[in-house]
Amino acid sequence: MRKELKAQIIEKVAAQLAENPNFYLADLTGLNAEHTAELRRACFEKNIKLEVVKNTLLHKAMMSLDNKEIEALYPTLEGNTAIMFTSVPSAPAKVIKEYGTKYGNPTLKSAFLQDCAYVGAEQLGILLNIKSHDELIGDIIGLLQSPIRRVISALEDSKKEAE
Repeated sequence: MRKELKAQIIEKVAAQLAENPNFYLADLTGLNAEHTAELRRACFEKNIKLEVVKNTLLHKAMMSLDNKEIEALYPTLEGNTAIMFTSVPSAPAKVIKEYGTKYGNPTLKSAFLQDCAYVGAEQLGILLNIKSHDELIGDIIGLLQSPIRRVISALEDSKKEAE
């Protein structure tokens, strides 16, 4: 591969990492063409962008971000590596679990979500339950509304008793 092409790939991957702060690194080793195509289709349906890139180029792209937390992912850049970019933090974890159970791969190497690094396949259970920013805001609004509803209900009950 020519040096210019490598530089272009590093630049492209670095731009994608900057644009998509949530990504997973997975190992697709052992998936045949049919299963890989099925995995890619599932990723497309869930708005997950799946790309395979050389580890050295990905490492250089990650280094260009100058993020200390991402450095925890460097040791996982061995063997076959696919990047899964997402806007919904738990979506790739669900795909990895579904297809990992079905075909034995992909397996989780690591993930970088909401400025936190998750390293190792044992982190998959945690990643399955991570909520997006919008889901968290919805939960907070729900919690805030609950006491207000109780107060309104109590006021309505006391009004009915007074009548």
